[in-house]
Amino acid sequence: MKLPALLAAWLCGAAMPLMAQRIVIHPVPQGIYYAQHNDDYTVRVRTPGGAWQDLYEYKVKVDMDRPSEASMVTFDFEGEVEVMVKKNNGTVHDVAVRPLSAGVKPHLKGNIATFRLDRPQNLSIEFDGDRHRNLHLFTNAPETDVPQPDDPGVIYFAAGVHIPPEGCDGFAIPSNSRVYLAPGAVVKGALLCDSVENVRIGGRGLLLTPKRGVQIRFSKHIDIEDLTFINPRHYTVFGGQSSDIRVHNIRSFSYQGWSDGIDLMSCSDVHVEGVFMRNSDDCIAVYGPRWEYRGDTRDITVQNSVLWADIAHPINMGIHGYTGDGKGNIIERISFRNIDILEHDEDDPDYQGCMAICCGDLNLIRDITYENIRIERVEEGQLFHFEVVFNEKYCTAPGRGIKRVTLRDISCAAIPDLRPASIKGYDAGRLVRDVTFENVRIGGRRLKNADGMIVNEFTENIRFR
Repeated sequence: MKLPALLAAWLCGAAMPLMAQRIVIHPVPQGIYYAQHNDDYTVRVRTPGGAWQDLYEYKVKVDMDRPSEASMVTFDFEGEVEVMVKKNNGTVHDVAVRPLSAGVKPHLKGNIATFRLDRPQNLSIEFDGDRHRNLHLFTNAPETDVPQPDDPGVIYFAAGVHIPPEGCDGFAIPSNSRVYLAPGAVVKGALLCDSVENVRIGGRGLLLTPKRGVQIRFSKHIDIEDLTFINPRHYTVFGGQSSDIRVHNIRSFSYQGWSDGIDLMSCSDVHVEGVFMRNSDDCIAVYGPRWEYRGDTRDITVQNSVLWADIAHPINMGIHGYTGDGKGNIIERISFRNIDILEHDEDDPDYQGCMAICCGDLNLIRDITYENIRIERVEEGQLFHFEVVFNEKYCTAPGRGIKRVTLRDISCAAIPDLRPASIKGYDAGRLVRDVTFENVRIGGRRLKNADGMIVNEFTENIRFR
């Protein structure tokens, strides 16, 4: 007997979620198995009601001020999964999963926390407020576009450890190529895109302690996706005088000086989305010219991401430029949207700000948007710092000005000892002007005026809506 069409369709639809439950756990190369393991936690995952599967707990170093060995696990899934995190040492009183906006509510019993996920997320699991030896949990949707090693134009790093040739910092990537790090692949060197175009870099592999992660110089049409970067010595992703760059769903840790996350100099048309950056320098830095790179910086979007600056700024902009021709450059149309800031810690008052614009070196900075930003914790620093500066350590001239900055739907937790935010021009010809605040809240209280801020006489049209 045939089922009625409506009933058959309903039964098929009801079965689809069950059919879609899937977990993919990636291999760990034997060459790093013991050296990179951290036994602070035991982490397991399963489909609801299924058998638990063990994950490998990687060791990642964090926080230059207080160097610590945190943990990281990763896997792919679709549907819904249950995660179990056991803290192997000490007594546990509470547990938190951040960012808080993810809405993950763990259940704690003894020293074991359990919770469910119904979509891929990047999370920090913190027992008793410990942010230094915490667990980072990174998840992805299963891969659907996997190249074969012999496909034309594919540079394939198979499972195992890959070291650059002697005397080289990394692997040179040619134009019109796809670089794929297979699950279980570990690359201990940079991926170097120099004067190339049409390059796609991705996979489930790791870049482990390279000098830099991915370096993009004088190039265009570069895509980077899904990789995890463990403790590069300098930048995770560096862009110099390049355009049409896409950085999606990467994760990064660093713990040394100058180990920024994503730095862009004289770049344009850049889209950064879904990244988790925990760095001991700026997580995202947007500059004008520096070193050999020349040209304006424009049309950059960073969104749907998590930024954790153990040192320095989650978001920094503007201090570097070129003054040799006496003209300067423009940094414009830069947007930051839907971002969780988990930490800002900077002890030098001249360099503070979860959202910082330090306009130097004849740069003109304009049309900047910060929207739907959530700040959870500031160890030491300010909510924002917008200033035209002549910083003799980094600049050879002051900036030309900052104009048209919008802060919309910004929320900052009630933070003890949060320093006053500041807006400061340089002189009558180098102003900060047209700064608009729309629904900016600190500790739940909306900013209605500039009371409590540091605002000097070289500013114009500071508005609160």
